[in-house]
Amino acid sequence: MSQPQPSIGRIVHYKVTAHDAEQINRRRKDFHESRSADEHTGFVGHVGNGVAEGDVFPAMIVRVWAESTVTVNAQVFLDGNDTYWATSRAEGTEPGTWAWPERV
Repeated sequence: MSQPQPSIGRIVHYKVTAHDAEQINRRRKDFHESRSADEHTGFVGHVGNGVAEGDVFPAMIVRVWAESTVTVNAQVFLDGNDTYWATSRAEGTEPGTWAWPERV
């Protein structure tokens, strides 16, 4: 069976880095501290459960940059109302990389 090729719209699994987690959690904390939710301004902020290095989330490939190195941009679907834009990420198993979902 041939290895699948990354293409726009494919769902993969993305493993969060410590830096990714810090950025995601900071945005969510900033929204809560801004009190926008309490004041019913209509502003939609980042809300969701905490994120830690090594967490894995589904991600949709939105751009394939280099098919020879399988580098992609992906929208990572977080456990909340927001997403994270992971840019120029390679296939792999360590934090900061994406992988094909296991078939069960």
